Amino acid sequence: MRIDILCKPESESRGERVLHNVREALDQMGVKAEVHLYLDRRKMIDHRVYVAPALVVDDEVRIAGRVPAVNEIKSFIVERPRYVQRFSKVA
Repeated sequence: MRIDILCKPESESRGERVLHNVREALDQMGVKAEVHLYLDRRKMIDHRVYVAPALVVDDEVRIAGRVPAVNEIKSFIVERPRYVQRFSKVA
């Protein structure tokens, strides 16, 4: 699983809060994932995100424009295996 946090350089503190919440959610659930914090406008535009911060889980923008709570991040992590399982049955 790969989790990216996209943020503008001037709003780094909000990006750090999202990073802290993501790490806390991963620790509580015992899940290992790649977590990256990008302070780059170009990366935001590539994902078509225009408000910061944004949370991207496996190349899918899940939240943009606000700092998600830990429980909300946990719900995104729990959903992910279900999607992988569903697509493997189709293919």
